[in-house]
Amino acid sequence: MARMKFLCDADRCIECNACVTACKNEHEVPWGINRRRVVTINDGKPGERSISMACMHCTDAPCAAVCPVNCFYTTADAVVLHSKDLCIGCGYCFYACPFGAPQYPKVGNFGSRGKMDKCTYCAGGLEADGSKEEYEKYGANRLAEGKLPLCAEMCSTKSLLAGDGEIIAQIYKERVMKRGYGSGAWGWKTAYRETIES
Repeated sequence: MARMKFLCDADRCIECNACVTACKNEHEVPWGINRRRVVTINDGKPGERSISMACMHCTDAPCAAVCPVNCFYTTADAVVLHSKDLCIGCGYCFYACPFGAPQYPKVGNFGSRGKMDKCTYCAGGLEADGSKEEYEKYGANRLAEGKLPLCAEMCSTKSLLAGDGEIIAQIYKERVMKRGYGSGAWGWKTAYRETIES
């Protein structure tokens, strides 16, 4: 099976937020939650870069390592998901994640903020594929339909790539070879413990 990964080519991102909008619309994510967001680094300074951020579905997911109820699990495609039925909303995963992916769905005191929510790589959850229950808890299951995450499909500059990690790495290598430079495959080494050699 393919190992599904994300890659954001910071040299191509134009901060249009199409990825953010696509995700919110596809999954009917509640107001206040952004499973994907665009962050600008060095805003207004030389070397400014915009990066589309979400759960990177890490090789050794730190969120899973700190969860006291073991609600995180990895699918056969290496997508890191969590069970909202098991989640107790403690927030340990939020603090452990280097990408700030897990989020509380509500604002309030501890215990009233609800169960954590995060990017599902458009892979749904534990319920039956395509079921109403799955959609209500986790959003659309595009992977079961043979599609890739909508955020990457909607990226007009193809800065955000999703799919088989080997293919994604090859695409990035070809880009770097063609343009002669690369500011880095953002988040790749942190999430997958490997580098992309060009």
